[in-house]
Amino acid sequence: MPAILGPVQIVNVGGGIVQFGDTVYISPKSSSKTNAGSGAFNTGGIIVTNNGLSGTNVLDTNLIDQPIAGNN
Repeated sequence: MPAILGPVQIVNVGGGIVQFGDTVYISPKSSSKTNAGSGAFNTGGIIVTNNGLSGTNVLDTNLIDQPIAGNN
């Protein structure tokens, strides 16, 4: 059902999807995989992270995680 939108300000879109109005199908146009050790993605004003030994072992047996070839 259509909606009436007021003023919209989009400051930044980094690889996301912005959709206004009706849609049937929205698909991603890019995909990625990120691996990180403990405490790698902490965000905030004051962060104290105490890690003794941190290791990230990655064994990815999938050849294709998220196919995007047909999403054009």
